Amino acid sequence: MVRETKFYDLLEVPPNATDSELKKAYRKKALRLHPDKGGDPELFKEVTHAYEVLSDPEKRSIYDARGEAGLSEQGGMGGMDPQDLFSQLFGGAGGFFGGGGRSSGPRKTKDLVHRVSVTLEDLYKGKTTKLALTRNVICSKCKGKGGKDGAVRTCVTCQGRGIKVHLRQMGPMIQQIQSACDECNGTGEVINMKDRCTNCKGKKVLPEKKFLEVHIDKGMKGGQTIYFRGESDQSPGAEPGDVVIVVEEKPHERFKRQENDLITDIEVDLLTALGGGKFAIRHLDDRALVVKLEQGEIIKHGDLKVIHGQGMPSQRHHEPGDLYVKISVHFPESIDPQVIPLLERALPPRSPIENFGKTIVIEEVALDDADTRTRGGVHNHDESMDEDHDEPRVQCANQ
Repeated sequence: MVRETKFYDLLEVPPNATDSELKKAYRKKALRLHPDKGGDPELFKEVTHAYEVLSDPEKRSIYDARGEAGLSEQGGMGGMDPQDLFSQLFGGAGGFFGGGGRSSGPRKTKDLVHRVSVTLEDLYKGKTTKLALTRNVICSKCKGKGGKDGAVRTCVTCQGRGIKVHLRQMGPMIQQIQSACDECNGTGEVINMKDRCTNCKGKKVLPEKKFLEVHIDKGMKGGQTIYFRGESDQSPGAEPGDVVIVVEEKPHERFKRQENDLITDIEVDLLTALGGGKFAIRHLDDRALVVKLEQGEIIKHGDLKVIHGQGMPSQRHHEPGDLYVKISVHFPESIDPQVIPLLERALPPRSPIENFGKTIVIEEVALDDADTRTRGGVHNHDESMDEDHDEPRVQCANQ
């Protein structure tokens, strides 16, 4: 009997699955979820981690007996990079997608990272927005050569490395400093001015403006990423990197978010808090939730209530989170003395004051607002004390 079945559920196998069944199930799901095939990167990581644990007899026995908590205590929650494990198990991405593994493949250009700020309403309802970016693309006229055929020569100054090494002596030590080659501007190649491509001026690439449609799914969270594979800068002899969109959640004036739950503050009047009534909560979509407080239910200042199923939608699962309502009670500024008898009839009787002994002298006093009196009295007292300390003390002279 296993303690948890989460990892087995991710691979869609029973807890008594054999090693070959685990591998077959992982291959099937990894093929569908791999990011290079447009799958969910986060779910791909979870499935790969599940297989990493269950394919290891020692880790599997710990997980079966004690669940993820047991793995964490044993230091077995880290694991390797999902892509590396994928390549190790199935011969690299080429086993499925026709290319080599990441380590043996061609170099890639840098990823372009963009941040997209979205409102809580966008994350609740989902949104599609367009992102304009500028990237380098290979020149169509010279096909990325930079000039005529045979015009490109290896830089003799840096021997095609694109860098120069300088040695600087600092006392008994010699420091080695690298810098970009001045002759070829760090490219490792030289093209005569007359032979350069008239379109890209020998740079091999040209800037291009591109629009991407960014789909913000319902229930996404701040910090999540959206990948556009191969949409980064192009460069001769290299694969284009990815455009990475980082979702940033803007603060909201009415709601706070905790995972898939929402929290809001609502103020009700004293009559509604004591005698029932209704209040409304404007939600993140085109709805307003009307909450009815039944008569006889007393709402106290600071009460925390919950409306189930009215939180944020879940991106992967079907059930949404909950909406928590923190209620504050607004007391009136004044009250007509003539209606106090009605309050005395409706409310529980006043608590009697403490009964003191005969030796205690009873004195009635009045309450004032603390703003002016407390500040003035305490402040003046402190100042007088400060003045006493600042003045020199007078001593009697000996006669």
